[in-house]
Amino acid sequence: MDETAGSAVLDRRGFLVLGVGGAAVLADQWLSIDPPQLASVLRGGHIDAELVTCLEQRLPALRQMDAVLGGGHIRNLVDAELRLVTDLLIKGAYTEHLGQRVFSVAAELGRIAGWTSFDSGYHAAAERYWIAALRAAHTANDRAAGANILKCMSLQRMDNDRTDEALSLAQAAREGAKSAPARVLAMLAVRQARTHAVRDEVRDCERLLSVAERNMGRADDEVTPGWASYFDRAEYCAQVAGSYLALEQHKAADYWLAQSLAVQSIECRRDRATYLIWRADSVLGLGDVEHACELVS
Repeated sequence: MDETAGSAVLDRRGFLVLGVGGAAVLADQWLSIDPPQLASVLRGGHIDAELVTCLEQRLPALRQMDAVLGGGHIRNLVDAELRLVTDLLIKGAYTEHLGQRVFSVAAELGRIAGWTSFDSGYHAAAERYWIAALRAAHTANDRAAGANILKCMSLQRMDNDRTDEALSLAQAAREGAKSAPARVLAMLAVRQARTHAVRDEVRDCERLLSVAERNMGRADDEVTPGWASYFDRAEYCAQVAGSYLALEQHKAADYWLAQSLAVQSIECRRDRATYLIWRADSVLGLGDVEHACELVS
């Protein structure tokens, strides 16, 4: 974390750092190695519960700014926040419990920093942030947060046509978070389903979409981590549609995108624009050129 915060944001490389097979090894380590015992470092001030709560309460604002402004506008802000938290962990004194909470904050900041970098095209920086975030989640023994980071890394691999590693990461995310809340389980199942769809593995894709639907059906009955709150019904329907688009099943994709757009919040402008383009693609695949043009006009 100390080597990443402050330096990764300056990374201008557009390619991934880990060699072929490296991500699969990382996923296997996440599943097999136990979290370490956390010891405080007695160099600086005491980290108390009030400070930790303050750090935790700052996370939703960063997520909201990313959703509204896009990653390129807040990369430096998130990195500075990660630098602050990392310095506190290096220099501060804290109990085991509070230390785990701060490491969970660091993990989420690293994930957001990675996402803003990925969103801006800085793939190497994104990878560095996510690896550091995964280590922080491991130290905090936060399996659900780690699974979310692996999910992000899986998407990055898929976008770089490394589908074997994308699948390994998606599988490790689900395997390591079996006790996560239902909404998280649905999110992870859809992520793996989309990976199978890109690989044209129809049966595996449809099996996981069924798993996701069952979990999404009980998602409102459980407490969900703040970082998973974005995965509402609109986002779920859109991601299911993404699987069907990859499989070129345009009728099914159009059905799910129509559901997504019907319930999507007007505040989600960037997502809405994306899903309108997706729906235009599905409608075009059905041969309705005029409707496709209307959707993107």
